[in-house]
Amino acid sequence: GVEPFFLLYRGSDRFKLPRPFRREPLMTNHENNAMPQPFYAAACQTDFPAAETRADIGSRVDRMLEIIEQTVTGYEPFHDVRLLAFPEFAHAIPAYQTAGELHEKLAVELPNEHTDRYHEIARRLGCYIQTGSFLERDAAYPGHVFNSTLLIGPEGVLGKYRKVNTWVPWEVHTSPHDIEGYNEDVFPVADTELGRIAVATCYDWLFPETIRELAFRGAEVLVRISAYMDPWGATAPMDWWTMVNRTRALENTVYVVAANQGAQFRNYPPFSWPGGSMVVDYDGRILAQADPGPGEKVVVAPIDVGALRRERARRLGHDTRAHTRSSLYTYLRRDYLAPGGDTVPSVDSLGARIRAAKDSLPDA
Repeated sequence: GVEPFFLLYRGSDRFKLPRPFRREPLMTNHENNAMPQPFYAAACQTDFPAAETRADIGSRVDRMLEIIEQTVTGYEPFHDVRLLAFPEFAHAIPAYQTAGELHEKLAVELPNEHTDRYHEIARRLGCYIQTGSFLERDAAYPGHVFNSTLLIGPEGVLGKYRKVNTWVPWEVHTSPHDIEGYNEDVFPVADTELGRIAVATCYDWLFPETIRELAFRGAEVLVRISAYMDPWGATAPMDWWTMVNRTRALENTVYVVAANQGAQFRNYPPFSWPGGSMVVDYDGRILAQADPGPGEKVVVAPIDVGALRRERARRLGHDTRAHTRSSLYTYLRRDYLAPGGDTVPSVDSLGARIRAAKDSLPDA
């Protein structure tokens, strides 16, 4: 017989729904540019002890694959969960103070055996996965470590995003902005059967220009992977997490799927992590949100890209993309925070660059 539903598994090979509910990958006529079908998105929180070496990453992937399988199959009688997002630092937090130590102990090349496993489950379940971030090393940029996430679908890897606005001075990862002659796509947008999907990471979202660039490149669903700590979480009076997610959604007429870190304080010190993962619609309405606080949680909510496209086409008012008067804004015609160049970032070098940038501001 079938195991009782509440005896959910701790291994993806054990839990199989009864045949009437076994889901097959949903197919749409993407090749013929048919309107995307409505689907559900899941914002997933994780809670892992800090990885000490890259050998610890596999067990984190094991659990996230379980979450994917449980979410897609568990909601199958109710919803088609097609997009799942995981938090920043889901695979490894930057547990060492220098980029050199991170490069040696935790950084991995992308793609790799872990992303192959995500591809396999995405292919089998017909879903799309915005991975939690990896600490990435790349032989093309010796010594540098990037904070990177991949969008993986049934077809494989659809895009790689490297965090542009690292959380300086503590985050000693390299931004694409630091690399002279960087010739990879800094702001990729993936055209999928679900719609046009893009991602930006945590602190990136405090820079309207970053999200605006993705919106002007056509993004319709914006994923935010984050490790946003207290007190700037989902609780008043400093609920930046909620305010920023809602604001970026409405000012760009996009859906936002925002997965925040849910690690317990003892797992990812020196901060506590408020969770509060959410899905927001293109008018800034919260469609679903996890209760504030740490721990594994998943929230799902509907995404209707067809409705978004109709609203974008219909509206004359509140279409801030169409209303943008770009030629008037002069502040983006120069850099403030100077690129780091070939120098691998450190807390001290980032502090010096920040102070130099502050000296160049008009109120300095």
